Amino acid sequence: MLALAGLAGLVLALPASAQEVPVSLRDSVPIGSDGLCEMQIQSPTAQDGLFYRRYAVICQDASIAVGSLAVLPSTGPEAALSALSDDGRTCREGELSNLPQGIESARAFACREEGNELNRLLIVGSANGYTYVAEGISIYQDALRLGMATLASDREIAGTVEIPLTLAADASAFARAQAEAIGPDSALEEAYRRANAGNYAEAAEFFSASADGLEGEEATEALLNTALQQSNLGNYLEAALLFIDIRSLIGEDPILTRMARNFEALDALNRERPAEAIMTLDVPLPGDAADLDALSRMELSIPLAERLAAENGNAISGATGALTELEHAQLLDAQALQIRATALRAQGRPQDARAALVQAREQLLTVRDGRVVTVLWLRAQVLGEIAEIDERAGDLGGAEALHQQAIALLESFYPGSPALVSAQAQYAGFLARNGREEQALSVYRTLVQSADSKPAASLRQLLAPYFALLAERDGQGVAEEMFAASQLMLRPGLAQTQAVLARELSAGSDEAAQLFRQSLNVSRGIEQLRVRIAQAELDANVEGAAPDSQIGDLRQQLDTLQIRQLEMQQQLAEYPRYRVVEDSRMDLASLQATLQPGEAYYKLVMLDEASYAIYAEADMARAFRIDADSDEIGSMVDTLRDSIAVDLAGQTITYPFEIQTARTLHAQLFGPVASDLNDARHLVFEPDGAMLRLPVNLLVTDDASVAAHGARMANGGDEFDYRGTAWMGRDMPITTSVSPSSFRDVRAARASDARLDYLGLGQNQPLGASPLPALARGSLGMVSDRCRWGASAWNDPIAATELRAAQDALQANGAEARLLTDAAFNDSALLGMDQLDEYRILHFATHGLVTAPASECPPRPALLTSFGGENSDGLLSFSEIFDLQIDADLVILSACNTASEGGLVASREAGISGAGDFALDGLVRAFVGAGGRTVMASHWPVPDDFNATQRLVTGVFSAAPGDTTGEALRRAQLGLMDEAQTSHPFYWAAFAVVGDGTIPVVR
Repeated sequence: MLALAGLAGLVLALPASAQEVPVSLRDSVPIGSDGLCEMQIQSPTAQDGLFYRRYAVICQDASIAVGSLAVLPSTGPEAALSALSDDGRTCREGELSNLPQGIESARAFACREEGNELNRLLIVGSANGYTYVAEGISIYQDALRLGMATLASDREIAGTVEIPLTLAADASAFARAQAEAIGPDSALEEAYRRANAGNYAEAAEFFSASADGLEGEEATEALLNTALQQSNLGNYLEAALLFIDIRSLIGEDPILTRMARNFEALDALNRERPAEAIMTLDVPLPGDAADLDALSRMELSIPLAERLAAENGNAISGATGALTELEHAQLLDAQALQIRATALRAQGRPQDARAALVQAREQLLTVRDGRVVTVLWLRAQVLGEIAEIDERAGDLGGAEALHQQAIALLESFYPGSPALVSAQAQYAGFLARNGREEQALSVYRTLVQSADSKPAASLRQLLAPYFALLAERDGQGVAEEMFAASQLMLRPGLAQTQAVLARELSAGSDEAAQLFRQSLNVSRGIEQLRVRIAQAELDANVEGAAPDSQIGDLRQQLDTLQIRQLEMQQQLAEYPRYRVVEDSRMDLASLQATLQPGEAYYKLVMLDEASYAIYAEADMARAFRIDADSDEIGSMVDTLRDSIAVDLAGQTITYPFEIQTARTLHAQLFGPVASDLNDARHLVFEPDGAMLRLPVNLLVTDDASVAAHGARMANGGDEFDYRGTAWMGRDMPITTSVSPSSFRDVRAARASDARLDYLGLGQNQPLGASPLPALARGSLGMVSDRCRWGASAWNDPIAATELRAAQDALQANGAEARLLTDAAFNDSALLGMDQLDEYRILHFATHGLVTAPASECPPRPALLTSFGGENSDGLLSFSEIFDLQIDADLVILSACNTASEGGLVASREAGISGAGDFALDGLVRAFVGAGGRTVMASHWPVPDDFNATQRLVTGVFSAAPGDTTGEALRRAQLGLMDEAQTSHPFYWAAFAVVGDGTIPVVR
C-alpha cells in the first residue's frame, strides 16, 4: 500500500534535530517515557497575557482532558486558587512529598468540584521567574508532576506515568481524545503533522475532528484528508463514499481541486490500480483552477496562512513565512508528479518514472529554496524512489547517497516516526540486496528496537529483506530476531479484545471485575454517542433532518458520560493491577514459557514478497522461509475454499475436494517441521494473510493419501470419498491464535465462575407471510433500506436438533443444560437476561449474517434471532453482542462463516477500537468482548446433511470430565472423517477453536 499525507506548508530554517526544539516551541509534547500521556497546547484566552501558555493533559483511556498545565508570569498560588474557585472548586492545602524536577518551590492543594466525585490536585510552583501550575484529577498526579517538570526544564523529562488502564483504547482512540481536547484549527495542524510522519490512523482522527468543527473550505480540506487517510488504512469503501460526498463541495478552488485530484490518484494507487491513478491525474482541473498566472496575483488569506503553519512547532509566535496560494499549488503539482512516477514504476516504466521524480524534486526545491518543512516527507519519498530506480540501473553509489539524504531529512523533523522507519528500512533493503548483509542487519535491528508500537504502514513489505537475511542463518537467535520483528506487525481487533478480557478477569475480586466491565461499557457508550452525534450533524447539514435540540441532547449525554468515565477511572485506580502496563509485544522466551509439554506454537508471517514461519516448543525454536510466497498461498487457499463451499443463488454447493492442493499447501507450510510435529500433542497455529480464512486441520500430511484417493477414482470410486486420508487434524487437536500475547493472556485468565453448565440458543421463529417488522433499534436506525435484510432471512430457521443433541449428551453426564428456542429466542430477551453470565458454555445454532445485503453496504455481522419486543430487529448485532454480560469458558457459534471479519462500520457502532477488517474480527471478537474466553467458530456454513453437525456437537459434549475442547472436537471429527458420506472436509472441518483449546468441555 502506498500512503501519502496531504500538503500544508511553512518556511523555516532546518534544525539539527527536532529533538533539540525546546518544549516551549512545540504544540504537542509527550509526558514521561511510556507514551501514556501527552500535553497539547491550548489557544490563548482573552484574559491571557503575552507570555501565558496553557496545555491540556490527555491520557490513554480517558476521552477528555484529565488535567491542565500552565506557564504564567511570576505570581503566587493565590491567583491560581482564585481562578479555580470561580469554577466552583474548593481547595485545601496538603503535603507535597517531593518537588517536580526543575521547580524551586511549590505548594500542593487537594480540591473538589461541585457536581461530581472527582478528587483533584493542584500544584503551584515557581522557577526561572515563572509560575507553573498543574491541575487535574489526583489519580493522574504522575502526569501532572512530570508535565510540570517538562515545562520548567523546557525539555522532555523521562519517567514513568502510572495511571489506571483498561487497555481497551488503541492509538487511534488516544488520538481522538487528543483531537477533542484542542480546537478544530489546532486539530487540523496536528493532523498534518501526524500524517506527514506516517501515523495515518492517528491523523485520520485529527482530520475528522477538525472537519466536524470547521466550516467552508477548511472543512472541505479536512474532509479530503480524512478520505485519504481512510484509503491509506485500507478502508476503501469508506474512502470512496467520502470522495463522492466531497466532490460537490470543491468547485473551482485552485487548492482543493489539486488536493482532490492528488488524493483520488493516491487512493487508486492504494488499491493497486496505477492506470486509474494516471487517468485521474490527466483529468483537467475545472475552470481557471489550473492557471498558475492567476494564482500568482492572489493574496494569501489569513485562514490559509494559519493552516499552512502546521509544521512551525511554535504556536505562540506564529509563522515565520507562510506560503502563498501559488506556492501551495506548485507543491501540490509536485506531489502529482511524484504520484505519477509511482504509478509509472508500477507499470514497469522506470525511466519515465525517474524523469517525473526528478521534475518533482526540482519543483519542491524551487519553492522557497526547498525550506518548506511540511514537504520534507515528500522530498524524502522522492529521494527514496529515485534511489531504487538508480540501484536497478547499477548506480549503487548514487542510490546510497540518496537513501542517506532521505533519512537525514526525516531524522531532522520526524525522529522515531513511521516515515523515518520506512526510510531506514528502504536503506537496509538496499544494503541487503548489494552484499552488505551485516550492515543491513545492524540497521534492521536498530529500527525494530526503535519502532515501538507505531510501525510504518508499509512495514510488511519493507521488512521482507530482513526476514530473508535471517532465514539464511541458523540457530535459536535467528528465531528470536524474526519473532521480535514479527511483533511489529500485530493487528488490533480480536487480539486487543482478548487482552482486555484477560485484564478484566485478572482482578481477583468480583467487585473489581464488575467495576472494570462498567468502565468498558462507559467508554464504549462515549464512542457510540460520538458516532450518533456525527450522524445527526450530517443529517442536519444535508437534509435538515436532525434539529439542534437533538444534537444538544446528545452532546449533554456525552458530557455526562465523559465525567462518569473519569469517576470510574478514579475507582479503578484503587486496584494496583489496573495501573500496570503490559506490552502487547512479547519475546520468544516468554512465549515458550507459556507452552505446555508436548505443545507447539506455529506463527505464520506473510510478507508481500515471501512467507516465513516461526516454530516453537518449550525447549526449542526455529525460523524458516516458506517456499511459496503470499500470492501462491492465497491462490491455494482460494482453490481449497472453492472446493469446499460456494454460495450460488443462496445455495451452498460442494465440489470434490482439492486433495492435491491440500497436500501441497501442507508441505509448503509444515514440511520443514514435520518431524517435530510428529511428536507434538497439541498445535497452536497463528495464521496470517489468506490462512486466516482456512482451518489447517484439513491439510493433508502425506503423499500416500493423495495417491490412494487417485487410485480409488481410477477404479470408479466415489469422488467425495476421502476415507483414510492423513488429515492434519487427525492426529492432534489444533487451536487458532491471533497473537502470542493474546494466547498468553487467554491461557492465564481465570476460569468462569458460572454455576450452570450449558445454554443452547437457536431455531428462530419464522415470519411466514407476515411483513418485516419495523427496524427501530440502535445503529440500524441509520441504515438505508437497501442495506437491510429482507423477510426471507427469517423464514429458514436452523432446527434445534444439534442443540437438543448437546443437551442430551450433557445431561447424560449429569450436567445442567437448558435450551432457548422459537419465540423465546429473541434479541430483546437476550439483551434483557440478567443470568446469562451463569452459563459456562453458550451454544448458538442460528444463521450468521456476516456479509452485507448489497455490495455497496458495509458488513454488519449479526446472529439472526426471533423478533421480540417493540424495538426488536430480530438480530443480535455485533454491537449488541458486546453488550451481553457473559462469563463463558466456551462459546460455540454454529452458523454461517462466523469466523469472518467484522468491518470498520460495525466496530464504530459498537464503540470499540481496532480495524475489525480481518478474519476472526467479527462475531468471534464480539463474543470475546462480551466475556467468552474461547470461541468455536465456523469457516463456512455448517452442514445439515447426514446429521454431520449434530454428530460433531454430540461428540464434543460427550467428552469425559476434564477432556479438553480441542481433543473432544478432534475425536468427534474422526467419526465423520472415517465414513464415506461425511469424509469430505465440508462436513467435519469447518470449526476452529479460537483462544485456548486446552480448556475442558466439562469440568
